Amino acid sequence: MGGGETYARGLLRGLQSVKGVAATAYVSRAAAGFSGGIPEVVCTEVRGGASTGGRIRTLVTGLIKRRSLVAHMRGNDVFHVPFAVNLPIPPRTMPTVQTLCDVQHRDLPHLFSRVERLYRSFFYERAAKKADAIVTISHFAKQKIVEHLGISPEKVFTAHLAVDVDQFVPNLGTRDDFIFYPARGWAHKNHAKLFDAMRLLKTERPELRLVLTGGGLEHLTDVPGNVDVKGLVPFAELLDLYRRAKCLVFPSLYEGFGLPPLEAMASGCPVAASTAGSLPEVCGDAAIMFDPHSPRAIADAITEAIARTAELQTKGLEQVQQFTWEKCANSHEDAYRFAVRQHGTARS
Repeated sequence: MGGGETYARGLLRGLQSVKGVAATAYVSRAAAGFSGGIPEVVCTEVRGGASTGGRIRTLVTGLIKRRSLVAHMRGNDVFHVPFAVNLPIPPRTMPTVQTLCDVQHRDLPHLFSRVERLYRSFFYERAAKKADAIVTISHFAKQKIVEHLGISPEKVFTAHLAVDVDQFVPNLGTRDDFIFYPARGWAHKNHAKLFDAMRLLKTERPELRLVLTGGGLEHLTDVPGNVDVKGLVPFAELLDLYRRAKCLVFPSLYEGFGLPPLEAMASGCPVAASTAGSLPEVCGDAAIMFDPHSPRAIADAITEAIARTAELQTKGLEQVQQFTWEKCANSHEDAYRFAVRQHGTARS
């Protein structure tokens, strides 16, 4: 369950409450049953799959089978893919909305290979410039899309993500002596600086350990002795870690949104978060913010967040209430209606 999947699932749930939208989801065979209460069409032409090979196969199949896939979708007013790659390529006659969560490859190009930058340029940027409307997930991401791609601000709609508070039950009692960081092992997640901070805390707060979850963590190097690397864990275990952790630390160098801080707040877990990207927008005053480039600042923020647990728990539970899937879906409705108007104007 990555951030993209969480967004797609939450959006479908939110759209059920939007009276002005009748949504139908089109999914691969692997994703059958994904859509909850939204009418679903399984496109048997596409097998799907979460592995790299599965994604490449899906991309190729989507291009080859475009005509039959588009035929499934006839009769709709708007074509929207809640992922950055429009697959299949939509017909020119149908208004199109693209979700573009961020343009990190433009802001941090040194973290991407030349092939990755070319891929994003072709599949992300080209689709965004052709779309009638764009949905993104934070005001920060909107600003960067407008700045880097030269797209009119009126065409870009911010739809903040949300947390299902029925799943994340707060624990306001005793918490265990570990710090939690759920994130993939990507370079922008900044594990190296966090490890430096843990070396400082090993002397200052020897009882504290750091627990890591997420994919790709097996590639991390120079892991300190007070760090436990769990890798991918079941969702139930993730919920338990949020409820037991002394503090969530989130030292990311770049986020289009950043769900874990909100998930932690909903679980009653104090948050220490980076000042990078959209995180100040998401966290408000409900977290201790720090410079992600400074191990000293990270260590101090963790210590302060733990010391201010009761205060941050109260503020965090209030902050979470500002983000709902219903609000997210309403912003999408605005984008859909804009796309219909924009498309009609362009054709006329």
